[in-house]
Amino acid sequence: MTLAFDADRLRAAVDVARAALVEDGQHPGAHLESATEGEWAVAHYFEAGLAGYRGWQWCVVLAGAPDTDEITVSEIVLLPGEGSLLAPSWVPWNERVAPGDLTPGDVLAAEPDDARLVPNQIDTGDEFRFPADDEPSDDDDEEIGQVAGELGLGRRRLLSREGRDEAAQRWYDGDFGPHADMAVAAAYSCATCGFYLPLAGALRPAFGVCANEYSADGHVVAADYGCGAHSDVPAPKGEGSPAYDAYDDGALEIVSVGSVGDATA
Repeated sequence: MTLAFDADRLRAAVDVARAALVEDGQHPGAHLESATEGEWAVAHYFEAGLAGYRGWQWCVVLAGAPDTDEITVSEIVLLPGEGSLLAPSWVPWNERVAPGDLTPGDVLAAEPDDARLVPNQIDTGDEFRFPADDEPSDDDDEEIGQVAGELGLGRRRLLSREGRDEAAQRWYDGDFGPHADMAVAAAYSCATCGFYLPLAGALRPAFGVCANEYSADGHVVAADYGCGAHSDVPAPKGEGSPAYDAYDDGALEIVSVGSVGDATA
């Protein structure tokens, strides 16, 4: 004959659950509640009282079986309770980085599916194109306006050669030129970056505008300027291991140093 196991014995076995925690080296507090976890299991909850784990609680799962009165300990686990102190939700690094965080020597790789970048064979509509035939089109007026704007038609005055050269020298020697700390520490130049928008006219070979919000966003940069957020920077490998071995302060040799008076005597 099969004997039905009395689940009430599991719910009443608070001392068995507490003893399991003590044997595990813990110091449980008050018993909080018992919860039936199935036909043959009951979970007992105790206050944890551990430093740094405010509101957490110990959970001990007791189990029984048919044809026996024996109670076994299935699991001991530390669980957060209501209002417990928890670690903040994990935020991926690429969502934590903000404009202005990039410093000389930093490397910030763009995601492979970064919506801000496309393969170079894709037409983005950024370059001026003449009409394919002589037939007028709805876009003719807009294209003619772009050409007129680049040539300076309609403006009363234009930048002189001297004014242009002075600006170029100023930009070249400035914070976004090739001699800036950021550029010196960079492995790639702006001229090969997907975020680089070349200027029009005579300055086109040497200067452009950065469109990367994490770098020199909106600034005129030299073609041979560079930073760690270049569009072709490879993503770091591994699981985030430190770049250097841990510093072993146990390897230091501590010596006593005499007073200044003794040293000069």
